[in-house]
Amino acid sequence: MPEHISRKELKQDKIKETIEHGAEAVLSHGQFAGIAVAVVLAIAIGYGGWHLYIDHQTAQASAGFDAAMKAYQGRIGAPNPSDPSEPTYSDERARAQDAFDKFKKLAGTYPSTNPGKLARYYAALCLEDLDRQNQALEQLKKISGSSDKELAAMAQYHMAVIYARTGKTDEAVKLLRVLADKPSILVPRPLVLLELAGALRNSNPKEATSIYQQIKKEFPDSSIADQADRGLDSIAPKS
Repeated sequence: MPEHISRKELKQDKIKETIEHGAEAVLSHGQFAGIAVAVVLAIAIGYGGWHLYIDHQTAQASAGFDAAMKAYQGRIGAPNPSDPSEPTYSDERARAQDAFDKFKKLAGTYPSTNPGKLARYYAALCLEDLDRQNQALEQLKKISGSSDKELAAMAQYHMAVIYARTGKTDEAVKLLRVLADKPSILVPRPLVLLELAGALRNSNPKEATSIYQQIKKEFPDSSIADQADRGLDSIAPKS
């Protein structure tokens, strides 16, 4: 005859099974909790280590940027007797070349840091100083797509400046109109309007005059207003 299991025995087996499964669940939960804590600790340690690394990289990049800026603003001619450490150069081209080399190296070594990103911008300015406008524009176009809105605006503004200086007035005006409508902290509206009026001075003196007058109205008692006055004076004899 088959062995029968009483309801009491069946109930006891169910209880045993439940307890065993519960123990497994507790054990599994405990193991998971331990793993989770270990992962969190690893992330925290990694995050802290990463920040220390970034801080170290940024500090080194900042020191390199300061050295490059000293070259960019270096003295032309004889050394400064009151500051022998000040960089000196025989001419502006030599200064621009040295600054470009420093900024380029810095941007390549520390591309993810803020000083490294800003170094790319100044390297482009140095290229313009070296009469390498096409290369300067190429670099500025890349920077103009940056997620850093201030850096992007600076690049777009200087692209417009180069366009205006090289006779590409339409391209300059197009960029400047956009920047005037969406000014930034480092590329403020009055500065953009002044550049826009200057770009239009020969091709559209009537609009240039209107913009200069707008600057005087919106920003009275400022150095920009004084420059607008000089712009109006330069247009007046031709009007």
